[in-house]
Amino acid sequence: MLNICGCLVHAMPEMTDNVIAAINEIEGGEVHAHEDGRIVVTVEDTKTQRASEQIMDMHQIPGVLTVTLTYHHFEELDAQSPALDQPTH
Repeated sequence: MLNICGCLVHAMPEMTDNVIAAINEIEGGEVHAHEDGRIVVTVEDTKTQRASEQIMDMHQIPGVLTVTLTYHHFEELDAQSPALDQPTH
């Protein structure tokens, strides 16, 4: 299953650089643009973590005020594509 989410992260403006760095450290997370504390992000499932878990993790980054899901796309992959492993806790 391919699972991709687009989010708008609203951060304290003075902490934007730190928030961007933390998001970029999340496997499956990618920052696409930012301005005045608003950060456009995509996250996708990885072998160890679902996109929804990554979004919840972003809420815990110091300086993050809100994380809003703005786009969600998922589709079945063909039989030859590797399946998402279940996350281990």
